[in-house]
Amino acid sequence: MRRDVFQAIADPTRREIINVIANRSMNLNAVAEKFDVSRPAISKHIKILTQCGLITIKQIGRERYCEARLQKLNEVSEWVERYRAFWNQKLDALEEFLANDEKETVKPIKTKK
Repeated sequence: MRRDVFQAIADPTRREIINVIANRSMNLNAVAEKFDVSRPAISKHIKILTQCGLITIKQIGRERYCEARLQKLNEVSEWVERYRAFWNQKLDALEEFLANDEKETVKPIKTKK
């Protein structure tokens, strides 16, 4: 089953696993030791991250090492950026509308001397 990167980052434990191995590869035991959940649960998270293409597992001797493949996060960045531009445009239009509306509704009060 091929999963997408959005599914991978939807879970806080998986996001933290990515953070843990982002700068260096680690064996599965070292990754599991960083968390207060069972090893089978960590294995399941790592399997999902592998299916999403965010990590790869390399066998070196008897050890299996997790290595981050963060290029897939570009999909998330591009998606967010598309909507950032959309919302910035909407908020700019709202700001302009409110500024014009304020000019029209706020009239100076004439005072008698």
